[in-house]
Amino acid sequence: MAIEHFDVLIVGAGISGIGAGYHLQANCPGKSYAILEGRARIGGTWDLFRYPGIRSDSDMYTLGYSFRPWTEAKAIADGPAILNYLDETARDHGIDRHIRFGHKVRHASWSTADARWTVDVEIDGQSARFTCGFLFMCSGYYNYAAGYTPDFAGRADFKGRIVHPQLWTDDIDYSGKHVVVIGSGATAVTLVPEMAKRAAHVTMLQRSPTYIVSRPAEDAIANGLRRVLPSKLAYGITRWKNVLLGMFFFRMARRKPAKVKAKLIALAKAELPGGYDVATHLTPRYNPWDQRVCLVPDGDLFASIREGKSSIVTDTIDRFTETGVKLASGEQIEADLIVTATGLDMQLLGGMTLDVDGAAVEPSQCLSYKAMMLSGVPNFATSFGYTNASWTLKADLTCEYVCRLLNHMDRTGTRQCTPTLDDPSVTDEDFLDFSSGYVQRARAKLPRQGSKLPWKVHQNYARDLMMLRYGKVDDGTMRFSNPAPQPAARTTGRLTPEPA
Repeated sequence: MAIEHFDVLIVGAGISGIGAGYHLQANCPGKSYAILEGRARIGGTWDLFRYPGIRSDSDMYTLGYSFRPWTEAKAIADGPAILNYLDETARDHGIDRHIRFGHKVRHASWSTADARWTVDVEIDGQSARFTCGFLFMCSGYYNYAAGYTPDFAGRADFKGRIVHPQLWTDDIDYSGKHVVVIGSGATAVTLVPEMAKRAAHVTMLQRSPTYIVSRPAEDAIANGLRRVLPSKLAYGITRWKNVLLGMFFFRMARRKPAKVKAKLIALAKAELPGGYDVATHLTPRYNPWDQRVCLVPDGDLFASIREGKSSIVTDTIDRFTETGVKLASGEQIEADLIVTATGLDMQLLGGMTLDVDGAAVEPSQCLSYKAMMLSGVPNFATSFGYTNASWTLKADLTCEYVCRLLNHMDRTGTRQCTPTLDDPSVTDEDFLDFSSGYVQRARAKLPRQGSKLPWKVHQNYARDLMMLRYGKVDDGTMRFSNPAPQPAARTTGRLTPEPA
């Protein structure tokens, strides 16, 4: 079996992987690379999710790439528009020519003697193998095969259809039907107003409320700037405007949670008819930004409720029945279709396993270096976005840092870089300070963060910008070494025989 070698292998052709390809081409033009994508096309999340109304829960001026302006009128964009943006980016920069579709990465093994990764891949049920000098994981953070669904009692009794939004198919017909959407997160608040346009009625059934904020679908300032300024300049100004506003809001939520909570609830109350039970349905038990705040463009969910097309019920489920859902209160909600918008199944590294010189790597036993690398794991990075801002803000910075790291190794003639934890004063903490269910369910799978830099996870774009774009690469924690090349070392970009 011949093995193909690249300087860098990127795993995943979603928003992170396409960005990684661009940054490598722009900042490390001499490096060969390939993108291994397990699915049949690019897009990741934006190709996988097909449920009604699928849209971003961040503005496109920050969810978009730093290097490619978002020029559509809508700031809160729908899934097809985002997928088109990714398609155009990959095509215009020639990134699409580097993508290998249907390549599911199963295992990666690091050899210090060779200073390279050997990556085992499944292609149409057959095994294949690649090698690389640096492995960059851009595979997202959840299981693409299935979402999370609790084990509801009586599920088999229900005579209608039950579907998780992650597995939505085109044959699902909800016109004129009564629909129950279980959940209160970004997916649920997207589904409800969109399905209510054709359904007889849609009920959002939630165990507990979420903060829901109306935001204009179009950014008037951005659209105005674009009329008088070059698109790239207008985009850059809008991007920083939205970054700073987001950071200000998050900081206020942390410093004055009670005040911010009261304001958010007051804004929601103003969108609804007088006497609406805001205390029950729209007053969360947690503080703002302990979980993500849900955006509804132009208040579409609130409008749907005002018009009587949808409603919110706050209760726990006793069981499914033949005709709907029985609640703990004894109430019965009739349904023809039940949509379980109950969250994601968090999965690191796309389910891939790792070993370093034959020793298995458990990410949960590692500390996260600069929120992108694992302690003791050489020449390896993973793209993991922000919980309190757009994913791409952090993905862009991570790509820039990986390029700085590769260029530093070229300048110094080193072949291996390893984040090394040898400071006994560093204690470990949860990787994410976030109370969302999908995060809490995955705590045991996630790496840990440390009590101080560079092991601390900021969730702060400005601080990460200074650290990743301008901070020292050779910081004393990242250890550089130069294993002697072995006789069987492969030539970059060529097919070579597998060693015996």
